Amino acid sequence: MGGKSYSRDVENLDSDFRTLMKLEPHGPDVHVGLSPKYPWGRVYGGQVVAQGLRAAHETVDESFRVHSLHAYFIRGGDSDEPIRYEVDRIRNGRSFMTRRVVARQSAGPILNLSASFQILEPEEADVQEMFISDDVPRPEDLEIQSWSPMMEHCCLPTQMSPAQASSWIKMKTPLGGDPVLQACALAYASDDFPTEAARISHPIRPPSSGDDDRFVGASLDHAIWFHRPGRNDDWALHDFRGLGLSNARGLSIGQVFDRQGTHMATVSQEILMRKRKPEFKRGTE
Repeated sequence: MGGKSYSRDVENLDSDFRTLMKLEPHGPDVHVGLSPKYPWGRVYGGQVVAQGLRAAHETVDESFRVHSLHAYFIRGGDSDEPIRYEVDRIRNGRSFMTRRVVARQSAGPILNLSASFQILEPEEADVQEMFISDDVPRPEDLEIQSWSPMMEHCCLPTQMSPAQASSWIKMKTPLGGDPVLQACALAYASDDFPTEAARISHPIRPPSSGDDDRFVGASLDHAIWFHRPGRNDDWALHDFRGLGLSNARGLSIGQVFDRQGTHMATVSQEILMRKRKPEFKRGTE
């Protein structure tokens, strides 16, 4: 990383979201962040998206809020190495600002993210048509699970046809009314569940844990449209549907609602789900 040391205190990096989002400036429009270790060995994609969004926010006036982002996962990140976020100020308009963020490690770029920000405007009307059905189980009635001390989720029963995967998800760190941290928290959590809906679209139905040596999988790209502010340090429902597979790629699209049923965001993700080729063994020709 250019030979420059990274001095920030990393205590609670794996459990406190505020600590994870404290990026260190490393020159004009460049910030560096760290990653905790995750069970699967690589950096969690949602973390890189959230830190990239945080870096972009550092170059935007506080009167603007993110309304959409689009990200491409280029290669897996190494959690033992700092991540450098380089921000390009594509456009500064009166109503919208556009930023591009490239996340880099020594092996090269690991993420390319574009984000658009809109100035806060008075709303003449706020129309939403998506609400949580009364028959959706509440988080208090479900088992709390976690693969990370940063976040908890309560999975709803999976529906195979049509492919549907849903979960209540909550960041464990209190974030208060900080709109930037709340948006980054939504970005972090939004990468947790779309893969499940895409997986169950496959006729072989690989297990949700991903521990299946018959397949090679990876997230390819990720998009979020931020509709309304809400709390992501409280339970939010992430509801995804798989839209089938083609050319070893699966797509899922979902909505994120807060506890009161407010439609906070729409998320889409495409994943690679390729059947692993059998290894060639000598003597079997």
